[in-house]
Amino acid sequence: MTDPELLSLVREELAAPVPDAVRGLARAVAAQHGKASVAVLFYGSCLRSGDLDGQMLDFYLIVDDYRHAYARRWMAFANALLPPNVFPFQHRGLTAKYAVLSLADFHRLASSGSFGVSVWARFAQPSRLVWAASNAIADDVAHAVAGAAPALLSAARPILADRIAPLQLWTQAFHLTYGAELRAERAARAGSVVDHEGARYQRFTLPVLRAAGLPGKADGDLIAFAPIADRQRQRARRQWALRRLQGKLLSVLRLIKASATFGGGIDYLAWKINRHAGTTIQIRPWQRRFPLLGALVLLPRLIAGGAIK
Repeated sequence: MTDPELLSLVREELAAPVPDAVRGLARAVAAQHGKASVAVLFYGSCLRSGDLDGQMLDFYLIVDDYRHAYARRWMAFANALLPPNVFPFQHRGLTAKYAVLSLADFHRLASSGSFGVSVWARFAQPSRLVWAASNAIADDVAHAVAGAAPALLSAARPILADRIAPLQLWTQAFHLTYGAELRAERAARAGSVVDHEGARYQRFTLPVLRAAGLPGKADGDLIAFAPIADRQRQRARRQWALRRLQGKLLSVLRLIKASATFGGGIDYLAWKINRHAGTTIQIRPWQRRFPLLGALVLLPRLIAGGAIK
């Protein structure tokens, strides 16, 4: 059962204002998939910074059913088999990408029911519900988002110290998730995400711990937990090793899928890596003509050079 205080915090955060241009873009994204669209969430670095010009905004489009969202059956099949599908989008001078998930998959992937980190790691961070088809859908989405942070801290807790500062709790938890995906961000990124809105994470800590069923209590400036047995810690380390393996494999498979669904995907890949890793990758014409081959040729060099981890 969702902790009432946590759900209230999530609802308040989801309803916080965003620029009109972001709302307009979200409505345009929803219109791309017609009546299948039920909600659009805004998240990520542009939400944190408020900087929209020249950036790529990040959205999740929630649909009722993949079969209703696409004219082509294979797109629906690909979305269901390996969610989400990701698409580039432009509207009135703004550039975005949006990931498509069904409402059922969003609930599942944003919860402890998902072994993979991708969705619950993102929605343990701030997000905005910028469009919803109805108040009932908005409430349903809020309950799903409220499951993300408890999933994050439940998975991370056995790895962490028994006494830890709240911001370190979040930073170390996010650091674990960054290691479980192919990421271009620098090692300090998890800390900067938390530090940017430290008061928010402080406010969320105890309600999230209650929702996660973790017996954490305030102890001065620290959170004190019941000690974790060595066997439990070892089991958690094995689980995170599996998450790292699974997450990187899924990242590669999604990259392969994106070559068919994401126009200009290889240019986006280069832009994101250059932005976060400080590299100067340039995409050659043949890589644009054959984006899947180009990305697969590029990938080993990036990993070996430390641009993505």
